[in-house]
Order: sequence, then structure tokens, then C-alpha cells
Amino acid sequence: MKKLTRISAFFCALLCLFSCMVGANAANVADATIDISRTGSFEVYKYDITNAEKDGVWDSSYVSTGVKDTAGVNDVLGNNNRVSDLGNGEVSYGYSIKGVEFTYLRVADIRTYTDSENGQSHVEVLYGIPVNTTTDQMLNAIGVTHENRYAPADQTVGGALTYYYQSDTLIKGLEAALASNSTTVKNALENYVTSNGGTAMPETDSYGKTSASGLPLGLYLVVETRVPEMVTSTTAPFLVSLPMTSVDGTNANDGGDRWIYDVTLYPKNLTGIPTLEKTLREAKDDTGKHNGTLTEINDGYAHTATASGYDTINYQIISTLPSITSDVSFLTKLDFVDRLSKGISYNRDDVVIEFFTDKDCKNLISTWRQTDSVARFAVSYSAGEDGGSVMNISMTAEGLKEINSNRFVYTGASMVNSGYSDCTMRITYNATLNSDATVVNGDDGNTNKVTLIWQRTSDTKPYFDELDDDCHLFSFGIDLTKEFSDGNGNYKNVEFLMHNDTDGYFVVAQLHDDGFYYVSGHTESEAEATHFVPTDDGRIFVRCLEDDEYTITEVKTDNGYTLLRDDIKVVISAAEGELCSIYDEDTLGVVQNDERYTHIQKHLEHHLLTASATVDGNTVDMNPDGNSEHAFAPFKVVNTRGFDLPRTGSAGNWMYPVVGVLVMLVSAAIIFFVVRRKKHI
Repeated sequence: MKKLTRISAFFCALLCLFSCMVGANAANVADATIDISRTGSFEVYKYDITNAEKDGVWDSSYVSTGVKDTAGVNDVLGNNNRVSDLGNGEVSYGYSIKGVEFTYLRVADIRTYTDSENGQSHVEVLYGIPVNTTTDQMLNAIGVTHENRYAPADQTVGGALTYYYQSDTLIKGLEAALASNSTTVKNALENYVTSNGGTAMPETDSYGKTSASGLPLGLYLVVETRVPEMVTSTTAPFLVSLPMTSVDGTNANDGGDRWIYDVTLYPKNLTGIPTLEKTLREAKDDTGKHNGTLTEINDGYAHTATASGYDTINYQIISTLPSITSDVSFLTKLDFVDRLSKGISYNRDDVVIEFFTDKDCKNLISTWRQTDSVARFAVSYSAGEDGGSVMNISMTAEGLKEINSNRFVYTGASMVNSGYSDCTMRITYNATLNSDATVVNGDDGNTNKVTLIWQRTSDTKPYFDELDDDCHLFSFGIDLTKEFSDGNGNYKNVEFLMHNDTDGYFVVAQLHDDGFYYVSGHTESEAEATHFVPTDDGRIFVRCLEDDEYTITEVKTDNGYTLLRDDIKVVISAAEGELCSIYDEDTLGVVQNDERYTHIQKHLEHHLLTASATVDGNTVDMNPDGNSEHAFAPFKVVNTRGFDLPRTGSAGNWMYPVVGVLVMLVSAAIIFFVVRRKKHI
């Protein structure tokens, strides 16, 4: 919880409500007394002190005097050489804050009261407040009661009973009230001024300036009623006396010498921006890249991931909400416009929003779901310009009410912030990588962008801001060319199986009319695995593969050709490539990675992925997918002819009768010679 000193841009001479009458040391008699015929004015300059201090150009020990300090303040903090593009056609100079509105209300007149006490004359300046239920609201807000008035000065002015108060009473009351419950007091006084005829000053210009002139002398309550979106803390309500007695400070040393009718104020605002980061991961935990937990924001979530067709993808959007300190800093718009490229589809109806008190999302406060009976956010879907899809997550009136003003986080009398101020918001949903030609394979990847749009205080003003972040989903493929050594084989008789060795499954794919196989699932059963068959030109393109190790086995070839002796080992690897340019795309002038905001937001940058591949340990040059480089791992499989066996059939039976005849002739000859020999004996 911020300290009061960080959220109160206290007042250029907070009240300078002066209990002293000008003494003999005044510069001259004319300046030492109030000229009731004159009018007063105040000029206000709004600067971003948060970043001025961080840049080393400002020291908060500066003491404001009510006198304009051109050289010491305006030229330093409103430097023309430092121009900020606000993104809506407007600019601001130096550390000026454009678009701040102040509203003022005269709440008391000034009276010099003279009385006699114990024989001594008593003279002092008092501030008269009419007695009615309306002014009682203001006094109650700052903890001042009628008993705190200077009773001897009571009188009727213009028919109205008026009570008079010393400056010390009003100063101490306001300070104590803001210290005890800043948010409640801010809201009460802002409402009091705007509801009782307060006058809105012009919004601060590109130099942070606004002013009001021709004002009747008296005591004014000034509140901040409109702030731009980067302001994290509104200025606390303050009182200005017109005129005010001069005070010593950085640019003046005539304190107590004169009355100042034209007062210059340098209140400050603290600034900052919400944070935004979108990450993703493949849902299944069999990759070994994460543990599959749904509550751990660092469990495998990153700006880049790879997946295969029909894989479920977990997305998370982490946003630290801006500070909420009073009604004028309430959020009136908090939308997340999420875009998926056409290769990815929303699963729909599974958006969950969680709120945490810490940036690591450990201390859960509340969980919102689309199915809740009270609709605190709405989700709508539409087609994107590039053929993709858009999901708009918008906080409803009920959701904004809880974000702005609940007491789940900031409780007790010392509440400085309100609602989910500075808390962390986590949005999760699921999507599916398509299994068709919409998926981009290779280095271009499939972009998933989110834009946060937030607005404070009013729907009628053009001050709102945006932050962008994105993540990228990558997929790859193989390009197998099948050949026969003699060019005569039939490709339709060839079949391959593909096994993902990293995740332990067989690849399931569908052959589309374009001649490409698109991965559509996986199975542990070989019988259910897809048999990949070459097209008529001998090609097998398999798209939508993640970066893993694969074994490709030729399980069938054409008759008369030999199968491969070994499996083919294909390894697709993804590594960091060029830097993503998303953080250079500053939509409305507040840069996501502006170094001035590193105190509230971690430095964000991420690299895209680029793929490489090896086939049986040999590095191959990956082929593109259109304009997307490094998409397909190419390799060639050649089947050679088998060796011929001895022929069989009618053409080879002639040898059998010939051999038979020869055997008979040899046998007859043997018998003849044996018989003949016996006769001679």
C-alpha cells in the first residue's frame, strides 16, 4: 500500500491559510493589507514528478512559494526539447501532463476579526463558512465540527449564520483526514465540489498548464476531477486562500511581506502504467517442457511455443492493474482485445479471470468465470481482418464496480487505495492449433496478439491508452521425396509410419485435397497410426509438426523393390532467432518497455524461433512454406530393385525330360556292358 506522501501531491502552499496579520516588517503598507476591491487567480502546472525524479532532473525538496518559477520549474519540467507523442494527435512537452481537470469551489470568505480579551485587543484573520447541511458535509469530511470554530466571531452575513474558523483548524483537519482515510476523504470532497456548483477549469494543455482568473477573494477548495490514464495517484484535495501571504521558498525570500493575489501552484501526480504480458504453452505435459500445473504462471509459459495439429494450447494474460485512489481515478473501461492468427481457433467459453495481491500470482483474491451468476465480464468473438479471429473481454459495470471499490484488499480506516488497485489480473483460456492450410509452418509462426485498453473517469473524453503484447506459436513439417532406382515403381504401393520419439506416440494425419498431410492427432497404437502414401509425383508433405525427434519407418514398398534396412531418424530443432518487434509498436505513446517504468514492470523482450533439422545425423537445409523460411525438413528415400531368383514355370521344365533320358541311356549302357562281360567269362 502506498504511503500518503506518495499519493498526495500536496499543494503548493497547502492552505497557506494564514493566521498572522502582517507586521511592521512588511515591505510596504499597500501590500501588507488586503485590497478588497481586487480579484484573485490561480495558475496550475501539472508535471510528472515520478519520471522527472527517476531521470534525475528534479528534486522533491523543492519548496513552492505561490510565485511562478519560470527558470526553476517551468523551463526544467516543461522543456520544449523533450516531446512526448500522446498517440491521439496531441503532444506534451517535457514532463507536462496533458488532460488533467481541476474543479474549484469558494467555500469561505476572509475576515479580519477584532476583539478584546482580558483588556487586550485580539486581531486575526478568520475564514467564514455559512452554517447549513451542505457545508457540514465538507467539514465532516475533514473532521472539523462546529465546536472547532472560533465562536466569538459568529455573525450573520447576508441573512446566513456564519461560523469562523482559524486556518490552523482547517489545515490540521484536512491533513488528519487524508492521513486516516485518503480514499474516502478524496471521494467526499470531490463529490462535494462537483455537486455544489464547482467550476471546472480547462484541462491542462501540452505544457501542463491551466488557470482561473477574476475570482472573488476568499478560501477555495480545489479537487482533481479528471486525469489521463497513466496517472496512478490523483492530487489530494487542497485549499487555496486568495490572496495568500507570501512565504519563503526556492524562488522567493520575502515570506510574510505581502499578499499575493495571483497564485501559481505546482501540484504533482505520480504516474505509471499497467503491465501486460501474454504467454502460451502446449497443454499436454508429455513434452517434458512443463509440469502441467494450472496455477503456476511460470510452469512452461513463454512468449514462444511449438505444437502439432489439433494440439490444445494454454494461454495466459498477466496484467498489473493501475492504482485506484478515488472516484476520479476509477476505471471506466478495461478491455482486452485478443487476436489469434487464422491457423489457431478459440476453444470458447473457457475464459477465467483471477485476481492476486502479488505479481507472482500466489495470493488469490477472487476468481471470475463466464458461467458465474453475476456477469462481471463479457466475452465476444468476431472475425479478424487477416482471416483470423478476435476475442474481446470487457469488464461489465458489475466487474468495474468490484475492481474500483471493493474492500477485499484495502481495509480499515487507513485505506489509501481502493478496489484491486495495483493487484495482478490473470486471464486464462485455451485454443487449438488447426490441422489445415491456415497454419503457417516455419519461422513466420502464428501470431497471437493482445491489446489492453483502459480508461479512467469519463467515457466522453478522448484520453485512454493501450498496451500491446504478443506470443507466437510455431509448427514445422517434413518433405519426403520417394524414388525408385529404375524409375518404374508404383508410389501407391509404398507406405511409411511416423513415430514421435520425444513424446512417445505415432503420428495421425489426414490427407487433404492439396496433396498435403496435416497432423490431426496421435496414438500409442501402431494399428491406429496413419500410413503415409506418396502422391503421384512421389512426395509426402507432412505439415503441423512440433519440434521433436521422429522415427520414420518404411513399412511397405512396391513389388520387386527392397525396403529400407533401417529407420530414418529426423530431428527438428527450434532455437531463438530475431527479436520480436512488438515493443516498438507503441499504440498511444506509453511504451511498454519505457525504462522510466521499470520500477513497476519487468523488462520485456522475446525472440522468435527459427528451425533446423538433421536426417540420420546429417544437417539438411530446411525448405520454406511460402514466404516463411525454415519450414520443412527435406530428405529422399530411394528403393532399389531386389536380386532375381532362378526362374520357374513352362519355360524352365525342358531340363527334366532331358535329364531323365540321359539317366536312362546311362543305365542302359551300364547294363549292356555288364551282360557282355559275363558272356565272355
